[in-house]
Amino acid sequence: MDKLREPLADIAQCGLPCALEAMGERWSFMILRAAFNGICHFEEFLDVLGIARNILSNRLSRLVEAKILKREHCAEDRRRIEYRLTPQGHDLLPAMLALRQWGEKWVMDTPANPVLCDQRDGRPIAPITVRAHDDRVLGWEELTWRDTAEVAREEAQAAAGLAVQLVR
Repeated sequence: MDKLREPLADIAQCGLPCALEAMGERWSFMILRAAFNGICHFEEFLDVLGIARNILSNRLSRLVEAKILKREHCAEDRRRIEYRLTPQGHDLLPAMLALRQWGEKWVMDTPANPVLCDQRDGRPIAPITVRAHDDRVLGWEELTWRDTAEVAREEAQAAAGLAVQLVR
């Protein structure tokens, strides 16, 4: 079997360019970081980020358009607008944490303070890793590209085999 490569020339077949279109610059990530830290009002974003008003307005609009944030009227004052993370925004947390951990390891050479911890036991979160279906941590050398149809066919065959075993 020939080794399949990701079609690098066809960017429409990859989610990375789409993600970069929505998030691909520093201020979008900093706004998202602030949103994960509970910031939700325009003036709060201005205060904590030190961003220019016009840039903040532009980036918030783009994040709303990309359905990463949503605009809501404030419950206490309907004239005020809040920017809240959507489910799509919440799904960016692993990417945000992976980038942060990479920066701490390769740029800062030290963990940042404060450290993100599990609320249940207070212990620091583990490094973000690539994991196999059986939860093994995988390195780059253990990964391969495969055709979607081939994988789907094998998954369906495996599921059918499992169903037969369960019936017996």
